[in-house]
Amino acid sequence: MTTPTPHAVGALLAEIASAPDAHALFAQTSTRLRRIAPFDAAVWVATDPVNGLTTAPVRVENLHEGGCGTYWESELFAEHVNLFRDLARAPIPVAGLRAVTGDRPSLSPLYRNFMCPRGFEDELRAVLRVDGQPWGQLSLFRERGRKPFRAMDIALINSLSAPMARRLRGFAQPSVPASAPRQGAPGMLLFDATGALVSINDEARQLLAEMPPGPSAVTAVGIELPLPVWILSTAGRARLTGESSRIRIRTTTGRWLICHASCLRDADGNATTTAMVIDAATPSEVASLVVAAYELTPRELEVTELIARGRSTADIAAELCLSAHTVRDHVKAVFDKVGVTSRGELVAKLFTEHYEPLASRVTLRVLDGEAS
Repeated sequence: MTTPTPHAVGALLAEIASAPDAHALFAQTSTRLRRIAPFDAAVWVATDPVNGLTTAPVRVENLHEGGCGTYWESELFAEHVNLFRDLARAPIPVAGLRAVTGDRPSLSPLYRNFMCPRGFEDELRAVLRVDGQPWGQLSLFRERGRKPFRAMDIALINSLSAPMARRLRGFAQPSVPASAPRQGAPGMLLFDATGALVSINDEARQLLAEMPPGPSAVTAVGIELPLPVWILSTAGRARLTGESSRIRIRTTTGRWLICHASCLRDADGNATTTAMVIDAATPSEVASLVVAAYELTPRELEVTELIARGRSTADIAAELCLSAHTVRDHVKAVFDKVGVTSRGELVAKLFTEHYEPLASRVTLRVLDGEAS
């Protein structure tokens, strides 16, 4: 790699800032990035900012379906080197596998089980992070014969981390409601102690059919039903940690769903089954994403939440120990950021359900030579 010119980096940042949706963000960034920091395969992932778990969309480049389950499972069950969850907290959320292992990549189960058999010699991982929240992840792979990722590669990707995260965050902004809320019972899935799907209700099958397209895998035994990687990773996190795990997913119809996994235990306290419930997200569960998308400050969020409870300017001033003038300034700032002109419009936009149909298919698998 040659040192990228300021013009090339500036063009890349401009394209990131103007991307119309997450799929285009991943596709356009990948095309430009390859010209200045070559790579042979990639995985671009959006994540739930609360816990960093994979959600939609996902873009997979030059990796075929076979064996991808190894990649998706490595972070939860095998990998102990260069973990995304560690990068999410690191001062620089980008690292190359060869660099962090002292040029001993075989220390990584991902290298042994996934990369080496496919001819990859190095992986650069990045968390797309802004204001301390992870909105996406990136894996870039280089084949044998290419030089490992170097410090200039890491510096370049690090310079893209916050701009890409900020753009992903912006895509959580809603628009005018377009359909009615979902009615009916929640979806239920049960996984055994090995992670195999052993039971599923009809509602879950219907909700899975609404999921955005993307990488999926069939569990080894039990019910042979392809499950999106974000479902498997959420259930896997609950099974691995013994704690509840949840993500938010926007379906192809535009509605938000919550996928909530819990580890069940027997009388002796041993983990036995993992249960997942999929249901419509409540307004409060989506509001945190929407508020983040508009980049409200902590104080502006406090004011907005009190407005949603029907508090007057005087009430808000008393509760937050502010002057009424300061409260009015915060309200004006919130109105400007969200693009509304009244309190009622603000509450409707931030704290009601939103069902904007997705403008495009948001997950894609591409190979060289295919259209982006």
